[in-house]
Amino acid sequence: MIWLRSFFYQLVFWLSTFAFSCAIVIAAGRNRQSAAASRLANTWGRFNLWALRTICHLDYRIHGLENIPQTNVIVLAKHQSTWETVSIRALLPSQQSWVLKQELMRVPFFGWAMRQLQPIAIDRQAGRRAGAQVIRDGQQRLAAGRWVIVFPEGTRVAPGTRRPYALGGAVLAERSGYPVLPIAHNAGEFWGRRSLLKRPGTIDLVIGTLRETKGRSAGEINAEVETWIEATVAALPKHTGTADSE
Repeated sequence: MIWLRSFFYQLVFWLSTFAFSCAIVIAAGRNRQSAAASRLANTWGRFNLWALRTICHLDYRIHGLENIPQTNVIVLAKHQSTWETVSIRALLPSQQSWVLKQELMRVPFFGWAMRQLQPIAIDRQAGRRAGAQVIRDGQQRLAAGRWVIVFPEGTRVAPGTRRPYALGGAVLAERSGYPVLPIAHNAGEFWGRRSLLKRPGTIDLVIGTLRETKGRSAGEINAEVETWIEATVAALPKHTGTADSE
């Protein structure tokens, strides 16, 4: 049954993404500052969290909800699966700008909708130019009151493995002086990278305390955030079931 539920949810995910993408494009019109488009994106996230719980029996619990500040900040989050792209979109205030790969902008419907949400779309092969873009566009987004969401690992990383954290988000924090909100989770234990399978259970998402960045170097900020995220992830529960037993 787990495979059937996973496949059914995947259909729901694709259909909801198509429907909400169309709605976001229509709501935004020519207004790239559209609050309605951003709210629709959050509704898409909440709908998919509900669908995961209902169809796949995959729920979540949040630790540290009180750490979310009232004003916009830079979010540095662990990246293990698609789940966190859904949950962070749903759980944080709607005015979000994501640092993401440029190729996503070319995906029909989804990419068109993403353009309305003021992402920072980078060419990952551009090296320093990509880093400079994150700093330049990130400062603009922050000044406009938007939350900047960064996955410093750059790609989804399987549980139990490590990938160096890129400095882009930390340099943005150093240059802008905006605080950093770290987020850790164990979503990869239930929804693996490039996997159709969604195992039932409860994902733990931990929101850390706000890290002040004024007067601190990017290297120091990055090292502190990486240490906290990786230690927190390591302490979270591991999925112990198997696909055949679910």
